[in-house]
Amino acid sequence: MRIIAGQMRGRRLVAPTGTDTRPTSDRVRESIFAILGDITGCDVLDLFAGSGAMALEALSRGAHSALCVDTAPKALHAIRANAAILDDGDRLRTRRADWRRALADEAAAGRRYGLCLLDPPYSLLPRITGDLAGVLAPVLQPAATIVVEGAASDGPVDIPGLCVANRIDRTYGSTSITIIHTDVSQ
Repeated sequence: MRIIAGQMRGRRLVAPTGTDTRPTSDRVRESIFAILGDITGCDVLDLFAGSGAMALEALSRGAHSALCVDTAPKALHAIRANAAILDDGDRLRTRRADWRRALADEAAAGRRYGLCLLDPPYSLLPRITGDLAGVLAPVLQPAATIVVEGAASDGPVDIPGLCVANRIDRTYGSTSITIIHTDVSQ
């Protein structure tokens, strides 16, 4: 794994040891950020962060800050190691927490994000989408973007109750990507 573009382009990243984490491939990451376009100044929330590659890619491309949330100690260790390698610990926070707890705490602290990255274990995705809009909306800026990675065999992801302004669905091999531009001000 490596950073694809931006000021940290080409830098190698480490992944958590073991098989519990499925890092987003360079090709898929590159495609996602090509679709997203300019994210300069954006605050990023990376739930189920794994290696933190998506958040670090966003920081390399000009994002203002990123919070990486994961429950696995090995994942958080890899994220912190990657931040140290890239010398970007100032703009990156990590949090070991369940996604619901992390979202509740961020909402209570009044933090809002313009870009939310969701790459849960594929088997968990169908179980969380029903609750996602209610707990995610309080931490989103009025016009935010959500990127959801899932299994291509499961098809595009729907998040019931979310005010969708625009939606893009793509498939890359066994990976399905859904990019949702929201308007939570409605």
